[in-house]
Parts: sequence; structure tokens; C-alpha cells
Amino acid sequence: MPLYKNGSFVQDPWSAIPEGEAISPAGHVIVPLSWWQAERQAFAGSNVPIGVRIDPGTSIDEFLEDLPRFALIALAIPKFQDGRAYSTARLLRERHGFKGELRAIGEVLIDQIQPLMRCGFDAFDVTDPVTQAALEADRVPGVTHFYQPGVNEAPKAGARPWLRQA
Repeated sequence: MPLYKNGSFVQDPWSAIPEGEAISPAGHVIVPLSWWQAERQAFAGSNVPIGVRIDPGTSIDEFLEDLPRFALIALAIPKFQDGRAYSTARLLRERHGFKGELRAIGEVLIDQIQPLMRCGFDAFDVTDPVTQAALEADRVPGVTHFYQPGVNEAPKAGARPWLRQA
């Protein structure tokens, strides 16, 4: 599937491993959280890049101790109405300081790209053909004024007193 990152489609160096499939401890693989929890000892002492897929409703506490080990976290968006990945991304970036790649996978639509980026996502696994065509044509709809600051954005001082202050 096409990977949209940094304003263009790029070659994806990562391979997603389906649930239940066995793999050897090699890098640049995205594994389900349940697989990681069962097989993490296979990677003990290894520095190979590992990614993990997190399904909606999964508590951050389930993988928080392993956070420094992950180079990529892929947050699943099974339906465009499901906003749980937005909250998880924001918590990972702001509260827990995750610096690796945050990837949105699943049903990512064109209208979601800008809000997802404001929550901390920096890569998008695009499956929707309409979204893919719009991104290829550089037609990303955008909002110019926001009430809340995004991730790594400083609030405008004095603009609105109810804004969070850094």
C-alpha cells in the first residue's frame, strides 16, 4: 500500500507481519502488539528497528515500558469515525515523548490528514483510492486557524485566554 510521508508518496522500508505468522528476529518489521508481548525475548540485546501495530482501545500502559524499543508505532483506524488513534497519538507524543514514526493505518481519508498530523502522526498508509488521488494531486484540504495548538506547536500568547500555555 502507498505510504504518504513528508508531503509525498515514498517507498516503505517496513514489512507488516500478520497476526499469527512466525518471523525471525529481523528488523524493519511491524508486528501486532500481542506478538511483541509474547516474543519480545527473541529481540533481547538486539538493536534492529522494530515497529508495533496498536489496535483501537488498547491501553498505552500495555506497551509503555517497551516504548523506547520501538522505532515505529502503527495506530489502526478501522473506520473513519473511530477517533481513538488521535488521542493515543497525542498522548504518545506529548505525555510520553515518543520520537519515532507514528503511522496511521486502516481507513485514512483525505479530510483526516491534517488533523492526524496535528495529533502527531507523520506517516499514512493510504488504502482509499480517492485519498490517494487527492494526495498525488497535492489537494490536501486544510484549516488555517485553530483553537488548540497541535503537537509541537506553541499556543499564540494572548490570543485566547482558555488556550493551554506551554
